[in-house]
Amino acid sequence: MRTWILILLCALGINLSGQNEKRPDFVLVIHGGAGTITSERYNAEHQAEYVARLTEALQAGERILASGGSALDAVVASVQVMEASPLFNAGVGAVFNAEGKNELDASIMDGKTGKAGAVAGVTTIKSPIAAARRVMDSSAHVMLAGRGAEQFAIEQKLEMVDPSYFWSEESWQEYLNVKARIEKNGRKGTVGAVALDKNGNLAAATSTGGMVYKKYGRVGDSPVIGAGTYASNESCAVSCTGHGEFFIRNSVAYDVSARMLYLGQTVEQAADYIINEKLKGLNALGGLIAVDKDGNVAMPFNTPGMFRAVVKEGGKPKVLMFR
Repeated sequence: MRTWILILLCALGINLSGQNEKRPDFVLVIHGGAGTITSERYNAEHQAEYVARLTEALQAGERILASGGSALDAVVASVQVMEASPLFNAGVGAVFNAEGKNELDASIMDGKTGKAGAVAGVTTIKSPIAAARRVMDSSAHVMLAGRGAEQFAIEQKLEMVDPSYFWSEESWQEYLNVKARIEKNGRKGTVGAVALDKNGNLAAATSTGGMVYKKYGRVGDSPVIGAGTYASNESCAVSCTGHGEFFIRNSVAYDVSARMLYLGQTVEQAADYIINEKLKGLNALGGLIAVDKDGNVAMPFNTPGMFRAVVKEGGKPKVLMFR
C-alpha cells in the first residue's frame, strides 16, 4: 500500500525530497574564504566592511543573471569585485609566499560544456579569474602557469600590472609575523562564486593568493579543476576554500557532484558529508559553496566562520560571516 501511495504522490508532482519544488530563474552564491572568522577577531567596523564588499560582489553577479546573462559572466563579475578588494586573499591583498612575493591562482568551469580554464603562479595579471576565462575560451588548454600564463594574458590583451599592485599592508604584516614565527597558519581568504542562470546553466569560479608563506612554487586546489572548482549541468557547481592539499587529494569539488549522481544525495547532503565528516576526519579545515541544477544551495564549513553570501531570483540577498 505504501508503495502505491508513493507512486501516486509522484504522479501528482508532489515533492517528497525536501528540495525546492520550482527552480528559481537564477541563483548566485559567493564566498570570501573560511577560517578563524569570529566576532572577537572582527570588530563591528571590520564586519561592516566585509558585508559591504560581499554585497557589492553579490550585486555585480546578480545584475547579470537578472538581465538574462550567463552564469559564467556572473561568477567572473562577482569574483573580480573580491579580487579588487584587500579584504580577501585574491588579487589585491593576496598573501605573500616565502620570498615575500604574491603568486596568484584561479580557475573557472562551464557546467553546460564541461570546458574549464585555470592559471597558476601568476604575478602580473590584474584579474587572474579573467585570465582563467581566456584560457578556457581562447586556448586548447585547461591550465597555464607562471610566465607562460602571463605571456598568454599579454597576447590576449588583458590588463597587466606591476607586482606591487597586489601588495596590502595587512597581508604584508601577516607575512612578517608568519616569517618570524616560522609557521604557516595565516589567513586563507580564497574567493569564489557559483551560479545558475535563467537558461539552467551552471558555472563556478575560484581565485586565490594561495597559502601564506608557501614555498617551492606551491599550487593549491583553487586552480585545479575537480579539486577547488567544478561545474556540471547534470548536478551542481562548486567552489572551495581551505587547506588546498587535502582538497586536491580528495577531489572535493568533483566529489560533491559524484555523490549526487552516483549515490542520489542532495547537494546539501553531499557537501555536508565531505566538509563536516570526510575532511573533518582528516583534520582538514575549510568549506565550500555549491548550487545544484534546481537552485538548491549548500554552504558548509568546518571552521569558526566563512565569508559567504547568496541571492535567488525574487529574494533578498543574504550575507553571512559567522556560524
